[in-house]
Amino acid sequence: MRKLKVTELHRISTEEFKEAEKLPLVVVLDNVRSLHNIGSVFRTSDAFRISCIYLCGITACPPNPEMHKTALGAEYSVDWKHVDSTLEAVESLKSEGYTVYSVEQVEGSVMLENLQLERGRKYAVILGNEVKGVQQQVVDASDGCIEIPQYGTKHSLNVSVTAGIVIWDLFKQLR
Repeated sequence: MRKLKVTELHRISTEEFKEAEKLPLVVVLDNVRSLHNIGSVFRTSDAFRISCIYLCGITACPPNPEMHKTALGAEYSVDWKHVDSTLEAVESLKSEGYTVYSVEQVEGSVMLENLQLERGRKYAVILGNEVKGVQQQVVDASDGCIEIPQYGTKHSLNVSVTAGIVIWDLFKQLR
């Protein structure tokens, strides 16, 4: 087997990405601190043509050289907006017809492999702060919570890893 050259991957340009059909999925970052995590979420969102990323609270916004180290330019292709309050973002998304899920370990959460989405509907997923997770008031305002099953000794995954797992699973259902 031979590794493919970048030119053989036939990726679209940033301009073509902007015009391309997007997945009906918004990613909401609730007070995510790490610029590397934010950049990684941009890069994953580019890979699966996410509609938009909401950067809420203390979550940093592009342009930022540290974010660029992991985003590698995806911060220019993926649409984003800053919202001061994650709760405001949830209320806005719900008023626009989105079904909103927090990714959090809560009573009554739905395990990711059991989540059933409907094609033709719009969804948003909220990913929380690296230490505190998704704020309780945001969980309360969500339509439901998704949990990734874990079988080791740790109780959580890195937020950028969580984003990759959740986005990939939702992409498979919505594309």
